[in-house]
Amino acid sequence: MPIVNLYSLSHYNFGAKETKVEKDTSVPARFARLRQIYEKEGMRISVAGVLLVQEHNYPHLLLLEIGGTFNKLPGGRLKPGENEIEGLKRKLTSKLGPRLQNLVPNWKIGECVARWWRPNFEKFMYPHCPAHIKKPKECRVLYMVHLSDSGDFEVPENLKLLAVPMFELYDNAQRYGPVISSIPEQISRFEFRMNN
Repeated sequence: MPIVNLYSLSHYNFGAKETKVEKDTSVPARFARLRQIYEKEGMRISVAGVLLVQEHNYPHLLLLEIGGTFNKLPGGRLKPGENEIEGLKRKLTSKLGPRLQNLVPNWKIGECVARWWRPNFEKFMYPHCPAHIKKPKECRVLYMVHLSDSGDFEVPENLKLLAVPMFELYDNAQRYGPVISSIPEQISRFEFRMNN
């Protein structure tokens, strides 16, 4: 059973950095951009990090909140031909890394937690690629990110970094969507060691 050490949220420092403009202003705009990228580059591959901390000896997932209503895992789209691990490190540094290079965490990317597939230019993603779909539009790969016992994070001013307890995520697709709400089940194969 893989082991994940979880450290108290109080071990980490949080700050803000310049606003990062979201590329899409609406869901239809996002899918229009996805279609353009697909026509140019083929299937989009995106990566996301599962970053865990503990509060009161209970696992919490770090999520980015946009506009007070939408939550997402830190990560993003890979460049064509980019390695998944290196791409995730780049995206984590962009989303969560401090401006001072000497404070940027040494991201320890661990096990693949899940792969989700988007068969069409729609919001629905599945934990498998349906058999009748020969050309999926996106694959999103989730990796466990092993955090060190302390560190510094800086989040763009227009985003908020939340530590959400697993019990709030579990079976709560209505609020968090199927990918995030399934994380408690997907990580049940890990052994968590709580460190104060």
